[in-house]
Amino acid sequence: MNIAFDAKRAFQNTTGLGNYSRSLISALAVHFPEHHYFLFAPKKTGRFNTAPYAGMEVVLPQRPLHRFFRGAWRSKYVVSDLLRQGIDLYHGLSHEIPFGIHRSGVKSVVTMHDLIFERYPGQYNPIDVQTYRRKAKYACRYAGKVVAISQQTREDLITYYQTDPDKIAVVYQSCDPAFAVPHTPEQLQALRQQYQLPQNYLLYVGSVIERKNLLGLVKALHILKGQADLPLVVLGDGKAYKKKVKAFIAAHGLEQQVIWLNEQRRLPHAELPLLYQGASAFLYPSTFEGFGIPILEALWSRTPVITSRGSCFAETAGDAALYTDPLDPASIAHAIRQVVENTALAQDMKEKGWAHAHRFTPDKCAAAMMEVYNSLKHD
Repeated sequence: MNIAFDAKRAFQNTTGLGNYSRSLISALAVHFPEHHYFLFAPKKTGRFNTAPYAGMEVVLPQRPLHRFFRGAWRSKYVVSDLLRQGIDLYHGLSHEIPFGIHRSGVKSVVTMHDLIFERYPGQYNPIDVQTYRRKAKYACRYAGKVVAISQQTREDLITYYQTDPDKIAVVYQSCDPAFAVPHTPEQLQALRQQYQLPQNYLLYVGSVIERKNLLGLVKALHILKGQADLPLVVLGDGKAYKKKVKAFIAAHGLEQQVIWLNEQRRLPHAELPLLYQGASAFLYPSTFEGFGIPILEALWSRTPVITSRGSCFAETAGDAALYTDPLDPASIAHAIRQVVENTALAQDMKEKGWAHAHRFTPDKCAAAMMEVYNSLKHD
């Protein structure tokens, strides 16, 4: 098959959607090399190296008008290029497929990561909500198959868009295999020295936005002050909500306990596994996610995970995590104290996490996705 991808995120996004795109495309190319893969992208960057993969081609907008209006090319006019390249199947990797593709004869698949903008519209610009909704509804209606990255997302697609349940396939994602590679104590110590990190620390990785609930975590640290009060390393950034978190930190004398790693220097992606592996626990107190891939990164890193009850988190973390009420800082504080003070519990969580993570390997992800592709051959 000639399989095409919307590769914008693969080349332009450094986190979530970009990691998903790069991991999936790479896994498919490695495990199913008999197919040809075409990466349709508004522009090419160094964030994804396609050189190691035979039979992979990057396709950029060629016509002057398309190069000038790259967004419009990706959202609509790319269809003519799909036909010219003889594409059999197009996969929109992030909530959308090109308008008009349903009339082209090119089969399509769309991955829906979440419908958070429908569940929490007040946290988004109203114009953005309308744009996201228009694209997502079109994709769910006209794509041959809709891939949900969790059962939670599948349920939301049925609830919010009345998507045909038989049309939805749940395909879990994997993460960069680098997180599974263990590092020596000497390597971890070198990272601590390079970034001036303490010997023991808690870790938060994610955007600093309201839904991800860093303020609830910081309030838990305040409860633990003078007890199990390990410093918290934050890898992520934000705007208005970050100011709110910082105001609480300043008002309660926690400046020395919260380390904003982004504000010191940029951490290369290659060093992220060391940051996870050096942490005493990984904290993910989000109120809602589509999957929560940082949880998976922590499990592969053999780092104990504390996350929230509800949403998709039990799918991602299984029996390996401690689950808390994200809206109750005392619940988060109690879980932190358990992990920090009970070394046997922490070790058990590491072992269970490593075992659970093997449900989400790149080969399993690629095989499940290829099943989706093959199911469209006979439609």
